[in-house]
Amino acid sequence: MEIKRLFDLLDYRMETCPQTAVFVAKQNGQWKYVSIAEYREKVDLLSYALLEMGMRKGDKLALISANCPEWNYLDMAAQQIGCILVPIYPTISADDYRFILDNAEVRMVFIDNIDLMRRIKHILEFLPRIEAVYSFKPVENFMEAIGEYGIRRGGTLDDLYALGREHPRPEEVRALRDSIGPRDVATMIYTSGTTGFPKGVMLCHENILTCVNGVKMTPKPYFSRAMSFLPLCHIYERMMNYLYQFMGYEIYYAESIAKVVDNLKFAKPYMMTAVPRFVEKMYDGIYRSGQKLTGMKKRIFFWALDLAQEYDLDGTTWWYNCKRRLADKLVFGKIRDNFGGCLEMFVSGGSAIQPRLAKFFTCIGMDIYEGYGLTETSPVIAVSSALPHGRKLGTAGLPLPGIEVKVLPDTGEIVCRGANVMLGYYKAPELTAEVIDKEGWLHTGDTGAFEPEGQLRITGRVKTMFKTSMGKYVNPEVIEEKFKESPFILDMMVVGENQKFAAALILPDFDFLKEWQERHGIHCQTREEMVADKRTLERYNRVIAKYNPLFGTTEQIKRYKIINDTWTEANGTMTPTLKIKRNVIAQRHKEDIEALFK
Repeated sequence: MEIKRLFDLLDYRMETCPQTAVFVAKQNGQWKYVSIAEYREKVDLLSYALLEMGMRKGDKLALISANCPEWNYLDMAAQQIGCILVPIYPTISADDYRFILDNAEVRMVFIDNIDLMRRIKHILEFLPRIEAVYSFKPVENFMEAIGEYGIRRGGTLDDLYALGREHPRPEEVRALRDSIGPRDVATMIYTSGTTGFPKGVMLCHENILTCVNGVKMTPKPYFSRAMSFLPLCHIYERMMNYLYQFMGYEIYYAESIAKVVDNLKFAKPYMMTAVPRFVEKMYDGIYRSGQKLTGMKKRIFFWALDLAQEYDLDGTTWWYNCKRRLADKLVFGKIRDNFGGCLEMFVSGGSAIQPRLAKFFTCIGMDIYEGYGLTETSPVIAVSSALPHGRKLGTAGLPLPGIEVKVLPDTGEIVCRGANVMLGYYKAPELTAEVIDKEGWLHTGDTGAFEPEGQLRITGRVKTMFKTSMGKYVNPEVIEEKFKESPFILDMMVVGENQKFAAALILPDFDFLKEWQERHGIHCQTREEMVADKRTLERYNRVIAKYNPLFGTTEQIKRYKIINDTWTEANGTMTPTLKIKRNVIAQRHKEDIEALFK
């Protein structure tokens, strides 16, 4: 059957793959398998209930939840009656919650648990359009909590299932499904990126399905299981979730990011999505495990890691292949076993991944496939694939089939035109016109270049590039990514706009630094002591000296400050896709930055 709307995936899955589970998730300490029949039944019951409560085509529902099957139930239930789901990150600020819920004109709110109730209940009194709040899990004194702020309807999903059973409306649902077209809005996703107020990105069914169809050639034919841990409220993970449903995979939801590795051992997935920061943490864990070895085992381990850095995707010699087979038997196979033994593919997005990481994981049999895009492009613009020249380490692969992509010659900015481009920003035509020109080209704000074979390489952000007082351009992201290859540097922000030289704030990998200090007889009690230690500062001087020659004189780091800080989404210094918020960090470390240029 032809899939023209996202909810068509339900019928498609029932028709093509009815025997396997769609979702697998922990409930009450046990892994629960959800069949397509149960999935479809709960979707329909929720649709009936929403209609019974007066929800109509075009109405908005907000969803604030971690990944779970219930997320998908509500998503499809809203879509097939023409309601618009507005997923919201659980970790944003109260001001952003209030803005989004008001701007989107949300009528109903769905939350995961009591913790999320505490985050939103005090803003409900300022949102008169909200008529009901429902929780996926039972919450003690729930009605009293929301009633205090004027909400008179609410409960749990079980209450809505019961309401749907009491008031079935199959004919009405069928008529609504038939009335929905590929260009109707399927979802609104609010994104602020690294600056500014959240903007409601309107994505239609065709937008997202264009990306699903464009990436379906990437997984290998025998794949049947995938792990999901990145937030479904981000279009990247959500689009991949639709792909998994289309491909007939079992989707295992990780309990949390802290338990991903343990869950991988149970689920034994073939593929998963990731962001570069997560891959970096995986590599750091592998590296530290090797540091704990002794004698010949340690020498063999790091011989194998060094061998991986010589890997060439375009071909290797027979002698290299012999050494790689030996390394696989002694080291690489054991690493794969620690991640379930079946994981063959990461699809990495959100930002460019360091080539050394892509080389390493690809060499050991856990291939890194890179992709690139924006929420506004649903989200894919380019992706690695098995097509000829479809994959080159350090690039985002080829543009999606049928999508036009070009790099503007004057600024190096990447622009895109095609069926993946959003309908626009909700209630913001002037902002839409700023990013989509009259010819339909979406201006991404990213800079890039095409390789001779056609792959797209991402080089930075237009807005993050700055000029020194000498009139020379500096691309901070290129510099940061290279320096972050050092295990001593977890993150870094290059500064120097209108200054004589480039400088940097350096955030250490404190776990690695602590181990290094202990190996060298340096005993510090606090992080403040760790970053102030004289021998440690000398070691960081050597790191700077190692990487500086790779850049031009104006791009080299002349001064730096090692800071004791934590950059996370929770404290507002990083986006949900783990990109640093430069303006926030610059304000947070205003005095440190000023001191660098005195």
